[in-house]
Amino acid sequence: MAITQRMDLRQAQSLVMTPQLQQAIKLLELSNQELAAYVEQELEQNPLLERGEDERAVMGDTGQESGRLASAEAMASEPMEVPTPDRVMDSSEYVRSETMDGAPGSAQDADYDNLYNTAEDGRQERSVGEGAVSQESGFADNWSGTGSGGGRSDFSDSEFGLEQTLSRPETLREHLERQLYLDIQDPTERLIGLQLIDLVDDAGYVTGDLSQLAERLGCSLAQVEAVLARVQQFDPCGVFARNLAECLALQLRERNRLDPAMQALLDNLELLAKHDRHQLMKLCGIDAEDLADMVAEIRALNPKPGASFEQADVQAVVPDIMVWRRQDGSWSIELNAEQLPRLLVNQQYHARILPKAQNKVEKDYLNERLATANWLVKTLHQRATTILKVASEIVRQQEAFFLHGVQHLKPLIRRDIADAIGMHESTVSRVTTNKFMATQRGVFELRYFFTAAIQGADGQAAHSAEAVRQRIKELIDAEAAADILSDDRLVTILQGQGVDIARRTVAKYRESLRISSSVQRRREKALRSA
Repeated sequence: MAITQRMDLRQAQSLVMTPQLQQAIKLLELSNQELAAYVEQELEQNPLLERGEDERAVMGDTGQESGRLASAEAMASEPMEVPTPDRVMDSSEYVRSETMDGAPGSAQDADYDNLYNTAEDGRQERSVGEGAVSQESGFADNWSGTGSGGGRSDFSDSEFGLEQTLSRPETLREHLERQLYLDIQDPTERLIGLQLIDLVDDAGYVTGDLSQLAERLGCSLAQVEAVLARVQQFDPCGVFARNLAECLALQLRERNRLDPAMQALLDNLELLAKHDRHQLMKLCGIDAEDLADMVAEIRALNPKPGASFEQADVQAVVPDIMVWRRQDGSWSIELNAEQLPRLLVNQQYHARILPKAQNKVEKDYLNERLATANWLVKTLHQRATTILKVASEIVRQQEAFFLHGVQHLKPLIRRDIADAIGMHESTVSRVTTNKFMATQRGVFELRYFFTAAIQGADGQAAHSAEAVRQRIKELIDAEAAADILSDDRLVTILQGQGVDIARRTVAKYRESLRISSSVQRRREKALRSA
């Protein structure tokens, strides 16, 4: 068969990710601080964008234009058309809240519900080169007129300076979190550990009340203290101490030098500060030479183990979502309106300056700035709506956690949320990154509410992985010295309780709990009984 050249004409549909659409997707991942910085850049570049609090900038000298600032109630019932020249578009008009028994979303949200979904589903079907989104995708009407060359249309590397690529010293919090994720696998214990890290000051000390932390998390004080004992073994030695004596004791224990005499000295540090050597020798049961050696050892320790780390800029975590329970038992989920950027699109200025343009280049620039401003307002609206929908579904599916505490977290993956609200799983993943929820039990990042599941023995009921780990720990803690439970017996017991689990999974969970094998436990308990 001869090889020849020919020209064919083919027609195909494909989804093209315009720079504006890529930017809208990436805005989902931004935290409050990052979004504020991005909006600040847009305010500097776009003369048609103004801050919402500076309403006088879009009013006449006599205040006659004030009636043109549309209220939230009026905008909620209007379609999302491009504003007319005598109207001001305000991004704060889209701040909404939901209750668990209310209807999700308003009529105007229907135009944007599938915005991110279609974008994510079409990621694998791109055409080469730039182009407009096809009419069949549903984007042409929503995104027409938004020029691709104006504004900051993507997150390309050229936007970042060289200094942002340089390495920086690790902070104490980063150092502790890295050890936590490596050392503690149980989601419940890890969540408690993260809360303890939040209580660590710059010197490395725990400054909060553990009983209040336990009450807020809905767990026992013994659980918090057990996790505290584990994280006190982290580097640097002495971190997570509650006072100076405990900090020094942790370091001495690491050196195998915490004997009864040294403990007595640590229990009476106030006497050491007063230089009351005679009383110290009496309490510790030592002579002057031993006391001098012990004091020298203490002076060689580090009273501030966290001070050697780079101190990060103190930035309080600002929640994106506020959740509380109403008196009737329903849940109220509301966006933190104080953190939502409020932007005004000054249509009046555009209508006034456009006739004065000298040439086509100036007119194109003004029109492109207007389209970019309208696009940003719509994108901020869609971002807020998407966050609210995801947060509402998380509260719906994890209601037991909000009512009873951390032990009642249900098995949950991002696909469950995506299927429930009709969005793509990647969109849910982006929404749950760097987003925080304020609840009666504290402030939690949205990703903490997702836990793995283990299939039930009946093939239907699912058990959370952390619940199964807790069952394994309880069974081993209750075993007698003469009846040590092997991994095979643990599998049999768990299957009798309705948990379909393999032996290797039991071994993995046991090792993640730092529990030794049955042979080692039998030897240890035999030595204790002897």
